[in-house]
This record gives sequence, structure tokens and C-alpha cells, in this order.
Amino acid sequence: MRALVKPPALTHGSAVSIVSTASPADPERLARGRAELARLGYSLPPVKGGSSPAPSAQQRLNELLAALQREELRAVIGARGGYGTNYLVETLDAEELIRPTILLGYSDITALQIFLWQTLGWVTFYGPMVASGFDAGADAAGGYDSASFARATTETAGGWTVDLRGESLVPGYAEGTVVGGCLTLVECSLGTPWELETGGTILLLEDRGMKLYQIDRALMHLKQAGKFGSVRAIVLGDFPECGGPEGNDQNVRDVCRRILGELGLPVVWGAPIGHTPRPMLTIPLGVRARLHASGAGQLEFLEPAVKP
Repeated sequence: MRALVKPPALTHGSAVSIVSTASPADPERLARGRAELARLGYSLPPVKGGSSPAPSAQQRLNELLAALQREELRAVIGARGGYGTNYLVETLDAEELIRPTILLGYSDITALQIFLWQTLGWVTFYGPMVASGFDAGADAAGGYDSASFARATTETAGGWTVDLRGESLVPGYAEGTVVGGCLTLVECSLGTPWELETGGTILLLEDRGMKLYQIDRALMHLKQAGKFGSVRAIVLGDFPECGGPEGNDQNVRDVCRRILGELGLPVVWGAPIGHTPRPMLTIPLGVRARLHASGAGQLEFLEPAVKP
């Protein structure tokens, strides 16, 4: 059993850093996101990353390590997603990371979140990024859900419940450790030394801009690789901008229901996690929760994700 490592909670005035582990961010969106974090009361030390035109993998790795090793920082937040984080985990030495820090992001950062979970047992946070969530503001379309962000990063006394605002494809109840993230990046962990272990978990899967056959192929790959064999439950995102050729009457929900429905697990579809046009939830990865797959679905966290 992996030793669980929780980071210290955010408090008013906490210092946070912005890192670009993947694609560079739009400067205007980055500025709006920084302004929102400042409005929330967090301190933003000057950083070099986030808007570089095309930083190399080594530059991005150095930036990430520098942030994670700064003792005064309470959170490291991704600038945006895109692609390229997998280059960093290939050479990242886990022994250099001796102090847990809140790592917040989604999409391509899934690769780093899986690596930190599998190698160090770090709790990380699947949620808004500076130029992709915080930039649009609290509880706004394309923005972030303020309540789940606050509970995930500040609650130290006990658990809490998140309304998933989706649809229960397969009703039921299940308890497990929450893991997962972007479907493409979860699939890409297969065969690596940090391949995501899914036994006894509530598995989150979401993505955007995929064709129906690509989603079908990815889910079947995970199934045939045994990744659904001992999963306790599955939570699916909105999967925006995903579809099939004109004239195809199937949609993503149909594909997910066909492949995942036969597993006999509770499944909730359409939660605003990761890529979503709705206010994005913040979901801690690595902590135990209970999924209530009934109606719109609820995820009940059974322990805090951060420590005092």
C-alpha cells in the first residue's frame, strides 16, 4: 500500500507559483488568471515561466523543479495544458522532490500527476489552471467552481461532498481512491514505469476534441490492458468538441455507455471536470471517496486532501 503524502493547505496570503509544463500560455489570459489568484488573496512571486514562446523541455523541467523545491511556496499551478509534459517526467528524478506542494492543473499535466502519485504517493489536484480556468473567473462559463476549489485546497478537518452535475449512466455506490484525469494521458501511461494503477479506484476520465472512434479505441485499450478489471467506479467528463462523421447518430455518451456499461460498475457521465464549458470542479487525486451514482451524481470525499 502506497504511503499517502498530503501537501500543506492554502491559507490567505500563501505564496503560489505558475509553471508551464506544456504549451505556452496566451499572455492576456495569463494576466487575467494571475489577477484572479491575487483577488483570492494569494501571493504571486515573479516567475519566468508561463508565457515563454517555446521553452525547451529542459527549461520547463528546471522551472518545475525550482518551483517544487521552494520552501515558501504552498501551490504550483499550471499555466495551461497543451502537450509536452511527458518529456519532463521522462527525466524527472523523484528523489529531488522531498517536500509535497499543492500541484493544480488538468489536461496534459495528467502525466505529471500520475508520475507523482505512482512514484511518491503525492496527492495532487485536478482542476483549473491560470490561463485556462482562473482567467475566466469564479463560477463563470469557462471558469472554475469556487466552492470545490476552496474545499479541496483548504479543508483540513474532514471530508466534504461535491455535486457532480452529471448523469448516472449506471447507478450504484462505490468507495475507492480517486485517480485519473485526461483520457489520452491516462492511456499514454500504459507500459511506462509510472503506469497508473487502477485497482480499487474511482477512475476519472475526460478529454476534448476527439473523434468517436478515438474515444472508442482508447477505452477499449484500457479495457484490454486490464485497467477496468478492479476499478470500483468511473466518473466521466463532458467530452466537449467530440463527435463522429456527419450522419452518425451516435455520440460520446453512447460510446461510453456501450463499453463501460457492461462492466457492472457505477458510472457517472458529464461531470464538469477538466475540459468543460461549465465552471470547472477541483478534484483531489489520491484520496479516498465514495461515489453516489444516483441522479446527477455526488462524490463524497472521506478525508481532507491537505494537512494543516
